[in-house]
Amino acid sequence: MAATRVEATPAQWWRVRRLEHGVTHVDEPFIDAFYRCNVWHVRGRDRDLLVDSGMGVVGLTDHLPWLRERAVLAVASHAHFDHVGNHHQFPQRLCHPAEAHILAEPRGDWNLADRFAVVEMFERLPPGGYEQARYRVTPAPATRLVEAGDVIDLGNRVFEVLHVPGHSPGSIALWERASGVLFSGDAVYDGPLVDDAYHSDRRAYVESMLRLRELPVSVVHGGHFLSFGGERYRQLIDEYVAGRRAPGCPHGG
Repeated sequence: MAATRVEATPAQWWRVRRLEHGVTHVDEPFIDAFYRCNVWHVRGRDRDLLVDSGMGVVGLTDHLPWLRERAVLAVASHAHFDHVGNHHQFPQRLCHPAEAHILAEPRGDWNLADRFAVVEMFERLPPGGYEQARYRVTPAPATRLVEAGDVIDLGNRVFEVLHVPGHSPGSIALWERASGVLFSGDAVYDGPLVDDAYHSDRRAYVESMLRLRELPVSVVHGGHFLSFGGERYRQLIDEYVAGRRAPGCPHGG
């Protein structure tokens, strides 16, 4: 896909859609679907939840001022560049300890920007254009570290932290048992899964998938592509596990 020289305006950059279960979906429509990170917002009684924050080429709170109206817990499903580019805009930042160093020092070789943050990813360029050599994620050190079994309490809604390594060592998902809603990050989404990054672990990925499959999910909001239900969720997990356990597959079970 060749990038055009056309630039989007700041007002065009962010797309907002209200979904069921009090979830708001925010994304960057001019980034190709494979690279485009989903940003998820949940309104709580006492505080709000934000899962991931996009690439950071256009400020999130700068153009969506309603994100500044209340206290927001900004969770990093993991620390790759496309998921944490605007985390510095939020005072409360949560991530797994295994990737806290990447949030604090977001080097391009650590957060995959050196590999994936290419100009070809844009269907329309950000305002002001884009130069790959100058792209940097702003440091956003975690203010709270979360591990498996921890809870994120919004006052009237509670999400359990699931540690799901494989795509990356600090990948987490957030599970709301009461509603069956799962924010799965890049562990499971309805598109090509990436398990060949420098810190990916395919054996750990299979183990994470098998644990995730036990959840009675109603809807899955992944790190990329569209949301889906429980049947598709189990199908995606089964296909990945079967592929990694196939004879001759590197790092198979």
